[in-house]
Amino acid sequence: MKVRFLSCAEDDLDHAIDFYEGKEVGLGLRFLSEVRDSVGRIVLYPDAWQRLSENTHRCRTKVFPYGIIYQIKKEELLIVAVAALHREPDYWKDRV
Repeated sequence: MKVRFLSCAEDDLDHAIDFYEGKEVGLGLRFLSEVRDSVGRIVLYPDAWQRLSENTHRCRTKVFPYGIIYQIKKEELLIVAVAALHREPDYWKDRV
């Protein structure tokens, strides 16, 4: 399955990596690794994660307080947001 990030989801990811790297050297890379692991789990089990709407799901990362918001589009996994769970919960909804 092809994985595609919306550009705003890429921005979410970049900002979070920068934030964590600013907290501690190497923490941003650990965050990125966890996001990659989460996306890998989604690819294996796309319907296993919490439904937020008819077409949208959220997979929570294991260590960091983030959720990967995504949609399944035929042969594509569309990442809509890399969302901090303490942020406004529905800020990404205008992206879909």
